[in-house]
Amino acid sequence: MTPPRRAGFFIAFEGIDRCGKSTQVESLCAALLSQGLPVGYAGVPGGSLREPGGTPTGEALRDLLLHRRHAIDSWTEALLYAAARAQLVADVIRPSLAGGQIVICDRYLDSSLAYQGHARGLGIDRVRDLNLWATGGLLPDLTVLVELSPEVAATRAGGLTPDRIEREGLELQRRVAEGYALLVAAERQRFVVVDGSAAVVEVASVILGRVLEALEVTCVR
Repeated sequence: MTPPRRAGFFIAFEGIDRCGKSTQVESLCAALLSQGLPVGYAGVPGGSLREPGGTPTGEALRDLLLHRRHAIDSWTEALLYAAARAQLVADVIRPSLAGGQIVICDRYLDSSLAYQGHARGLGIDRVRDLNLWATGGLLPDLTVLVELSPEVAATRAGGLTPDRIEREGLELQRRVAEGYALLVAAERQRFVVVDGSAAVVEVASVILGRVLEALEVTCVR
């Protein structure tokens, strides 16, 4: 499957819950915008996307997946995440990339590989195939993985009410971290891996440097 060529640049942030990636997403958007770069998406200059979410359908699925107190079968969970992702790609990401935007997304396909593929035991390859089919093969140009031990992440303050995934606790996060480690080991060239235990400004500086480097390489091509 060969995704169609596009004019923009797609960056995804990944990591276990409470690793600090959402903070780094906001920091990177602000830094790129301050340099006059076209970060954002259609109608929202300087904005970032989140998964699941970003569309009315995606937000409804987010509520179903994260904020309802009911059991969800693992394959049902994987399919719902893929459905939200398919809608986001079709409605927002592809049109924004075609318009030359730098699109930044808080989670993307690798989250499903780590959470459902590895941690839930569905199989990384099977979940990857599902999501490549759902998104028409769209992958990020750069994936930033914020690494942090699950034990340290568990000590960090989260939202007022933990979501359904967070309520499953430390053991799930350990399996998710293992999943990300497997992905990096198999495809190291796809990832920028940063130490989430460092100071926020230090992590932001490293990420910004790597992103600007990647954007310059892309422009040369």
